[in-house]
Amino acid sequence: MTGRPHQDDQPRPSIGVLVLIRHGESEWNRLNRFTGSKDVGLTEEGLFEAHRAGTMLEAEGIRFDAAFTSTLKRATNTLEIILDELDQEHIPTVKDAALNERDYGELMGINKDEARRRWGAEQVHLWQRSYDIAPPGGESLKDTAQRVVPFFEKRIAPELRAGKNVIVVAHGNSLRALIMQLDRLLPEDVERVELRTGHPLIYRLNADGSIAEKRDIAA
Repeated sequence: MTGRPHQDDQPRPSIGVLVLIRHGESEWNRLNRFTGSKDVGLTEEGLFEAHRAGTMLEAEGIRFDAAFTSTLKRATNTLEIILDELDQEHIPTVKDAALNERDYGELMGINKDEARRRWGAEQVHLWQRSYDIAPPGGESLKDTAQRVVPFFEKRIAPELRAGKNVIVVAHGNSLRALIMQLDRLLPEDVERVELRTGHPLIYRLNADGSIAEKRDIAA
């Protein structure tokens, strides 16, 4: 997928490359459970996906200057594997809870099919995909964006504006919140955003923050 071409007469100056990756498959992904802020590890498939992501990025030839990840081990382990595959494991790395997955509250640990039987498929869908409806005791995507976006603007965007290439390994909803900001999506648009585990999404941004190019690397 490629960002819309700009209609300006003069090309906009570009900045560093941003790569977003959802962690590899986790133990609770495999069990179809709501994971949220629970700190669960990767499955064998998740480990494979992390190595594969590193291989795909190696083929792109991107040299990273900085890395960011959440404090949850499924993301940090995915990043470690990717950087090892790239022989770039010594770049500066920041782990911050601002990038953690959304808190699913009372849903955490519950099988998704069981949740649909308990609360109804429509209600569970609203909790999962809507922008501002939070599950009981948990965070909505809007709540998640209120910590992800300021962190991006304060810590990650300056690196990009300085011309550095940055990799961010995080979670489905923390990355959806960021993509909503980058792609300037409306709440009804972000409901349709899906992120596969372990698949790099490459952004090349203009200096004003608009998208020059966006690509989802195919396996």
